[in-house]
Amino acid sequence: MRHLLLVLPFVLLPLAASAAEHNHEHAEHQHEHAEHGSLDAHAHGAAQLNVVLDGKVLELQLESPAMNLVGFEHNAETDADKAKVAAARSLLEQPTLLFGVHAGDCSLSQTELHSPLFAGQAESHEHDNAHSDIDAHYTLDCQAPDQLKQLDLAELFKRFPVTEKIQVQLIGPNGQQGLELTPAQPTLSF
Repeated sequence: MRHLLLVLPFVLLPLAASAAEHNHEHAEHQHEHAEHGSLDAHAHGAAQLNVVLDGKVLELQLESPAMNLVGFEHNAETDADKAKVAAARSLLEQPTLLFGVHAGDCSLSQTELHSPLFAGQAESHEHDNAHSDIDAHYTLDCQAPDQLKQLDLAELFKRFPVTEKIQVQLIGPNGQQGLELTPAQPTLSF
């Protein structure tokens, strides 16, 4: 299943190409970054979510700048910053709450959270000057996937208010789609 998440960006390239035609300046800007070897996907307020529903398995992969989830990107050195990181991590360990998985009889089978902010102090000093991201990958087993009609990210936007938009790439029973979710429009349908 994990291989589906890896190929998802390539499957949805036609959607990206179409969007690029409508915003030629933005496409040129991305091309300049690609020529220099780095495409800057790190934008505060924005996150990416890949969703794959394949049979009875629902996979979610969220990639976000740490700023959106904890309010900073530097190493957590103060007690207040450490508490913010711990609180964000605790929330990220509850994907059924954050992604509104209320149907389909889904249970969490695997969670992977990655960020320099979650690393030990010795490791995290390597990332002092870097933009820190938080990546979360979830696998849920759904006993009644046909009942899973939508995900509702209202709670994610509520708990992490710095997040203004989430670019979603979805592969589900009705095919593939790309869309943008916001606090005003937080749901996606399968």
